[in-house]
Amino acid sequence: MKVIALLGILITMNTFAGSLDSIAVKDIDKKDTTLGAYKGKVLLVVNVASKCGYTKQYAGLEALYQKYKGQGMVVLGFPCNQFGSQEPGTNEEIKKFCSTKYNVTFPLFDKIEVNGPNRHPLYTALAGKESPFPGDIKWNFNKFLIGRDGKILQRFDSKAAPESPEVTAAVEAALAAK
Repeated sequence: MKVIALLGILITMNTFAGSLDSIAVKDIDKKDTTLGAYKGKVLLVVNVASKCGYTKQYAGLEALYQKYKGQGMVVLGFPCNQFGSQEPGTNEEIKKFCSTKYNVTFPLFDKIEVNGPNRHPLYTALAGKESPFPGDIKWNFNKFLIGRDGKILQRFDSKAAPESPEVTAAVEAALAAK
């Protein structure tokens, strides 16, 4: 019985350890995709919201994306309405808001839950027990930096602005690692 339990733990750890790219997601237009579409890229995965005190970070996220996309970095925005109901809109409304208010061109995805019993598998991998940075997401605009190899490198809380020295230094280090 212990061997079976240990095998289950190892399989679970291995599932999350290198397979972020196989996690199914839907883009903002509800088209099925996976993070495999961004394989070999440095990713900054962010749970976003349109009516939050941190919403202005959209501008910083877009600036970061524009600055580093040519080097292989992509920002991925995942709308979430779990924190103060600050993302109540439909995908179409979110897309329109982001493009008209902040000129967002980085990929946006279907609204998801990042905590609780309906936590999306992506956030189970990013913040679940098997993650190198486990723990519930505390608020909107948490950021996870993922290396080109699909490994989770760093986690930043909402207060870490995308253009802050700590975030940009981490992105640059991830881009420099081949």
